[in-house]
Amino acid sequence: MLLMRPLGVYPPQGDTSLLCEAAERAAVLAGARVLDVGTGTGAVALAAARGGASQVTAIDVSARAVMAARLNATLRGLRLRVLRGDLFAPVAGETFGVILANPPYVAGGAPRAAHRLRGARAWDGGHGGRLILDRICAQAPRHLEPDGTLLLVHSEFSGPEASLRALRRAGLRASVVARRPEPFGPVMLSKAAAMERHGLIRPGQRHEELVVIRADRIAARDRAAAS
Repeated sequence: MLLMRPLGVYPPQGDTSLLCEAAERAAVLAGARVLDVGTGTGAVALAAARGGASQVTAIDVSARAVMAARLNATLRGLRLRVLRGDLFAPVAGETFGVILANPPYVAGGAPRAAHRLRGARAWDGGHGGRLILDRICAQAPRHLEPDGTLLLVHSEFSGPEASLRALRRAGLRASVVARRPEPFGPVMLSKAAAMERHGLIRPGQRHEELVVIRADRIAARDRAAAS
């Protein structure tokens, strides 16, 4: 799917397609109010709209991303509510049947040239890649409807177990539902030598495993049945 993408807006990649495929397999989109956090070009939000969502809200902190998502929706005749803001701030007090998120998750500290190449805000997840992930895991549960579902994609290097623990502590039923090896892109290639020196990857390794975590809010009736 060709999408308009201004400079600095995250391009749809393997993590985008893996998240869209996981949402389709989960069969949770039809008739749902869907929220796409960190929408970028709007690729995931558009997939949700095509998947039968009753309403799709897309959020990004980047003005360029908001413009791109709105234009890409208009060009395809799809209705998106696109808001600019920091994570869930624009939808304070709202809940959704499905939350989809492909946040920045690359551990910070890539060479400055890589920042110029890709637009750091679109991919830089801070120390350990968890700066945005931890905030999503903490805030998403309160924005889920009683039977709502969160689908979150990130790299094996960003701590899937930490995401699972945080979501379970919040009372959600969480598990990894999809995995896929992905060749390193330019940013990860710029970091590969340093990762080798620190023993984070094998010598010559130039791929990572992407994972999608599904977390479901457990309805009161289900909790009662399990107790």
